[in-house]
Amino acid sequence: MVAPVSSSPHPDTYEMRPSNPAVSEHSLLREPSDDDFLDGDANVVAKGQRKLMLKLGASFFLFGLINNVLYVIILSAALDLVPPSTPKGIIAFCNIAPALVAKVGWPYILKGRIRYAKRLIGCCMLSAFGMLVVAFFDSLFMRLLGIGLASFSSGLGELTFLQLSTTYAPPSVAGHSVGYFASGTGAAGLVGAFLWWEVRGFGVRVGVGLSSVMPFIIPLTYYFLLPRPPAFLASSGAYEDATAATNVPYAPLATADDDLVGEEEGSLAPGFKHNVSLSAADKWRLVRPMLVRYMLPLFCVYLFEYTINQGIAPTLLYPVPLSDAHPFLSKIIHSVRDYYPLWQLVYQTTVFLSRSSISLGVPPLPARLLPLPAVLQAGILLLLAFESTVGIFPGGPGANDTEAWSIATVFLLISLEGICGGSAYVNVFYRINQDPPSPETAHDIERTRQEREFKIGSVGFADSSGILFASILAVPTEVALCRQQVARGKLLCKGL
Repeated sequence: MVAPVSSSPHPDTYEMRPSNPAVSEHSLLREPSDDDFLDGDANVVAKGQRKLMLKLGASFFLFGLINNVLYVIILSAALDLVPPSTPKGIIAFCNIAPALVAKVGWPYILKGRIRYAKRLIGCCMLSAFGMLVVAFFDSLFMRLLGIGLASFSSGLGELTFLQLSTTYAPPSVAGHSVGYFASGTGAAGLVGAFLWWEVRGFGVRVGVGLSSVMPFIIPLTYYFLLPRPPAFLASSGAYEDATAATNVPYAPLATADDDLVGEEEGSLAPGFKHNVSLSAADKWRLVRPMLVRYMLPLFCVYLFEYTINQGIAPTLLYPVPLSDAHPFLSKIIHSVRDYYPLWQLVYQTTVFLSRSSISLGVPPLPARLLPLPAVLQAGILLLLAFESTVGIFPGGPGANDTEAWSIATVFLLISLEGICGGSAYVNVFYRINQDPPSPETAHDIERTRQEREFKIGSVGFADSSGILFASILAVPTEVALCRQQVARGKLLCKGL
């Protein structure tokens, strides 16, 4: 029990002194609540907070999974979508270029508040329509058009969900949402490949047509599972603590009455009008310090990563292991064509694990170490290129053992490649999400919110542009490496 003692120089101010030594000094800084007297109420609050965090994590995990899974399904189905004479690289290009347009266009061109509900419904409809076009039209042009529509929707959806994460406070809640979104995007690689493997037997029309239903999970999750930002402050009574910790002014979401006058879910209190729109100069001021700190590391990681996946990995081929000498490898590798899918499986698995690092409780990288994944990725690229061209282990009488060591080394390097790529993604966006507002605008709730949304949305084009440039570099890289292998008498790449 705490008792007021009127020893303050002001008659309306009370000094709270604990009668129980177990009461912490923190309790002196706030008004006493029922939690100070009823342990049962404290347990209820804690359980409610855990439930909210679970629902928030599940929501953002589903957002990342569904938003990216169609991208993976399209890549997995590339062989079935275009005629044999058509280069499969055109699928990769149509699957990334429209997403890059969306990531560049929306944050930099559009102004004002983000209408999350309308945007997500639009993304859902566009994705579903794009997949239906792919499913029900046989011409190459229409299928590429459908892929482009789904890609544009995926790019817009990714930046939208990252921007949505900035509306949550305190920082631990916002970081929680980013961590689970990144985990969902990592899981999409495994889930998408598995789903296409299961439905490809039905053919393109049925298999891709069934996948067109998946985007509707996004609006259902948004409306029926995702907790709204005020719930976290209201459930814990942490309004003052949250704003102090983040240095971000906070106001609850707009009510339905605001929607009647054209306002979308946002940070303005009901009935409060404040027109804010970031100018081109404002956006450049925000982007400039992020170019080297965030964008360059992310661009380099994905440039190196997808150059490995599309240009080097297809040439990392070895003879089929003999069952007597290598009983384990022989159960996995049945033909030379099995190596590339194996490398992709290893890559997707380690990307998922590393993108899930923050949601699994692994501490985020310090800001000064954000370039580290890109540096490691460059080293991995050089080692794998050397292995493809010359071979890390020299051949000889024990060539079969040498090939086993080569396979194990490639396995390890591609695992590290996936870890670097996934950790770069989740840590860059986590750090941007946690950036404090600039002191010049911290007093303005709506401007602060729009700046946070723009900053995290403006970085998304860095990874997509890295993938796009890698798709251009991959073709001559694969050709050059194959020529080098043929020159030293290794002809496996010619037999694919």
